[in-house]
Amino acid sequence: MTKDQNIKYLFEPQSIAVIGASNDKGKIGNAVISNIIKGGYKNKIFPINPKGGEIEGIKAYKSILDVPEEIDIACVTIPAKFVLESVKECAAKDVKYAIVITSGFSEIGKIEEERKLVETAREKGMRILGPNVFGIFTAEASLNSTFAGSVIPSGNLGIITQSGALGLAMIGQATVGNVGLSAIVSVGNKSDVDEGDLLEYMITQDRTKVILIYMEGVHEGERLVETLKRASKIKPVVIIKSGRSTRGAMAAASHTGSLAGSDAVFDDIIKQCGALRAENMMEAFEWSKFLANNPLSAGENTVIITNGGGAGVMATDACEKYNVKLYDDFNHLKTIFSPATPEFGSTKNPIDITGQAKAEDYIKAFNAALHDPEIHSVIGVFCESSRFTNEDLDMAVEQNYRQFKAAGKPIVFGLLGGETVAEYTREARRKNIPVYEDVYAGVEALGAMYSYKRYAEEKEDEVADFKFDVAAVDNIVYNARKEGRSFLFANEGQDVMKIIGISVPKSIVATNIESAVRSAATIGYPVVMKVVSKDILHKSDAGGIALDLENEQEVISAYEAIMRNCRARMPRAVIEGVAVSEMVPYGTEMIVGARIDGSFGPIVMVGLGGIYVEIMKDVSFRAVPLGRREVMEMIKEIRSYPLLLGVRGEKTRDINALVDTIIKIGSVIRNCKGISDIEINPLILYEQGMGAMAVDVRIILSRAER
Repeated sequence: MTKDQNIKYLFEPQSIAVIGASNDKGKIGNAVISNIIKGGYKNKIFPINPKGGEIEGIKAYKSILDVPEEIDIACVTIPAKFVLESVKECAAKDVKYAIVITSGFSEIGKIEEERKLVETAREKGMRILGPNVFGIFTAEASLNSTFAGSVIPSGNLGIITQSGALGLAMIGQATVGNVGLSAIVSVGNKSDVDEGDLLEYMITQDRTKVILIYMEGVHEGERLVETLKRASKIKPVVIIKSGRSTRGAMAAASHTGSLAGSDAVFDDIIKQCGALRAENMMEAFEWSKFLANNPLSAGENTVIITNGGGAGVMATDACEKYNVKLYDDFNHLKTIFSPATPEFGSTKNPIDITGQAKAEDYIKAFNAALHDPEIHSVIGVFCESSRFTNEDLDMAVEQNYRQFKAAGKPIVFGLLGGETVAEYTREARRKNIPVYEDVYAGVEALGAMYSYKRYAEEKEDEVADFKFDVAAVDNIVYNARKEGRSFLFANEGQDVMKIIGISVPKSIVATNIESAVRSAATIGYPVVMKVVSKDILHKSDAGGIALDLENEQEVISAYEAIMRNCRARMPRAVIEGVAVSEMVPYGTEMIVGARIDGSFGPIVMVGLGGIYVEIMKDVSFRAVPLGRREVMEMIKEIRSYPLLLGVRGEKTRDINALVDTIIKIGSVIRNCKGISDIEINPLILYEQGMGAMAVDVRIILSRAER
């Protein structure tokens, strides 16, 4: 069984063994087998306990090797010191999946012990889920092999969680929130089975309408990106990832042995995959519940219907924040809503039916929106008044919700008020009606739906596959390695740029003052001079740069100053010479980079460049490979994007040249295994049609061939 095969066995097993099953109510082995029985699992159950006998009324076997039938999955609940031997027996028995519930492996630093489990399993083609998990619930097989203390409601939300304890809390939240689950699986330490494997099943399973993932670290990120992209084209995927802060990342590492990685990189790449990142558990459940129970709209024209002007303004602000597009054909709105709006109200969007509105006035306005093909979704905002009872709310909200749902139009309700409203809201939410005590929460859920819809309906971007002479770049890297260097010199970096067709300044390496003067004359003034040394990576810090040199005397003085500065600040550095380069025309300074990310593999980065890049942090990231549209999206995300369109009379920059540069750099980092980091800063971007120039190129070599 290969890594990508037969994940169905995990979710739809024909037989299950519980290693460590017990009649002792205080043990996890008892909780697991009791839940399997109570959950209504119809297939074969094999308790495994060295004492034999009966457990929960079922014959127990002393060893899994004694079971006379095939076993699809085995839940391992015994202490950590016995787990390896148990895994060996499972592998010998040709068990397809071992679910190692036991903790005490890589999450506490026992990496070697965990590695042995996986190696042992793979020798026989067995897969391992865990260690450090709470088990699996799958509605498809009516199987609850977790140690959860409550009944798990069946439904259409599939959950993948790295945290077992949080997964158990999610089960409780699902029960309270009337959210049924199609499956919930904890991946724990992800020694083998990970989110990508589980997504493969949930993508194709009809019962699962929405997928919710909690993660602390990324495992096999390149594969996860590819799987997430496919998943998000089929059904919504909501993700919560902890470890945003430095301390949070440290806590994640100590919890499951995961490296949280850069949160900015994670955020941008998850967006690239079409998944929806929630800030917290409540937000994630609200989005998941809304997406699982409501239709996708046919379009994006949204109207707000309210009985309070202030509440309507709040809803408008929320729409702008969460990218919900308000319908603004004022003439059409007037025609549609005038019959439902008093003279002192407003038919502009928001539609203000005023504080005098009764239930029938809301119904009239909702009906107008329901039957108009130009309106695709509605936000109903209600401020409590004496003109409404709970029965009126029920008539205005629930009945209209059912009609909108049947018509394929999403509607959300923001109900603001006191105890009457709170009481009705609690009752409506138990029926899965999208009612919220805060306007922003309802609009946010609608915004999540639109974000998913845009990605799902967008035509797939064709990968921009840039071809270049990989062998020529590899040869430059090889020669640098022979000299014991971990990076390329500036002139070598320029050679790489030339190979991939990116313009660079004219440059000559001079080894003495005389050759520096000759080089400057050959290139033409003004010139720039930079130290060349394998020991000096940050040239400006060492005083190894001189700019805007206009004549021979300035070149001589600069050469002497560079040598003096570098020898004083880095006395052990071996200086090969000084690069004399042309002083390029001014333009917009950008930064373009690429690196092998510890979580996602090859990624690219773009942002506002120059000396303030570390302070401004105006950058965006994407995983490669990627297409031109994806590159344009990442460029548009940076705050300084308007500068590229021209401000204060300046002309538009050559954005196509920037796109080309990002694609080329992405191709290098993906195809040249000896390179770990590339940074062009600055990349000077000129007017439209005038191209770009890589002024300073820094290339770091991989510690070993990837």
